[in-house]
Amino acid sequence: MNICKFYCKKCNKTYLIDKIRLKCDCGSLLNLNFQPAFDLDKIRARKPTMWRYREAIPINCDKNIVSFDEGFSPLLKIDFNGYPIMIKQDHLFPSGSYKDRGASVLISKIKELGILNVVEDSSGNAGNAVAAYCAKAKIKCEIYVPEKTSPAKLHQIENYGAGLIKTPGSREKTAGAVLKAAKKKYYASHTWNPFFFHGTKTYAFEVAEQLDWTSPDTVILPVGNGTILLGAYIGFTELFSAGIIKKVPKLIGIQAKNCAPLFHSITNNLKTISPSPTKPTIAEGIAIAQPARGVEIIEAIQETNGTILCVSEAEIKESHKVMGKKGYCIEPTSAATIAGIYKYLRTNPKKETIVSIFTGHGLKSL
Repeated sequence: MNICKFYCKKCNKTYLIDKIRLKCDCGSLLNLNFQPAFDLDKIRARKPTMWRYREAIPINCDKNIVSFDEGFSPLLKIDFNGYPIMIKQDHLFPSGSYKDRGASVLISKIKELGILNVVEDSSGNAGNAVAAYCAKAKIKCEIYVPEKTSPAKLHQIENYGAGLIKTPGSREKTAGAVLKAAKKKYYASHTWNPFFFHGTKTYAFEVAEQLDWTSPDTVILPVGNGTILLGAYIGFTELFSAGIIKKVPKLIGIQAKNCAPLFHSITNNLKTISPSPTKPTIAEGIAIAQPARGVEIIEAIQETNGTILCVSEAEIKESHKVMGKKGYCIEPTSAATIAGIYKYLRTNPKKETIVSIFTGHGLKSL
């Protein structure tokens, strides 16, 4: 297995993987310096889970892998007013969202480090995933959530045996509360910890394999903290660097109009994420007013010649109804992505191979 290190994109400093480092000494969040390998014959011979890409996932020993055989979700072709869009069914995962990809890798690394107690903050899905995988790994965890999180998601977290800490106020106040707890316990963050992104990147591996090891033209994904978009960017970039695919697809991020800081920044050509007015949105999974990796998200989108679109609450609700009538039970954040697909198709009449995702199951938000 390749040696994996933390590295800082801002100052280029590297660090060995250890139990306590959350940031670079310069204050920036860290990424991973890791060289993946892709043996297509080995991959094809393995069972259909995300761990078929074993040599591209930075866990040292197989005995530390914490998995429910997640991954390799169906890639279904769905008609959008006569335009076929391929959508990964990640809402069918064990905890009901794509976040299981990141949780499987992150909790495997935490187990490998011998850590027995963690904290995490979430608007619901990441908390569900971390709680589920911690339960399997016999790692104690506490999940900090905004007090207005969907009751179904809160029940799910408690059902896994995790401690549930409800925090009054905004999503950002929840993040502030968990950072205080993280001074004494390991912060299993789906935003700060780069191992999470090396789980979500398997979305890109699966898409490429399901398209006979080719790249789609465009990938349309929801974006709040950027865990699926940045993961997709890492995954497609690794496949391109390895010579497996011929291009990195254009990345289109979707935000809710009521909470769209990345949309405002990219629209106004800003190099930083400036505060913008926010309102409550039913797409709670992307209601992030101050994304910690906002600059990274914008850089990834711009490097692929992509953009960010925002959708209204009315558009999200309508898309939720449309998908329901097609037989798909998805949560509102997934419906925001669907609304974004319709908006993208209205402005981009070219024939393309477009791939997207159902991020979370509708039973989480009834």
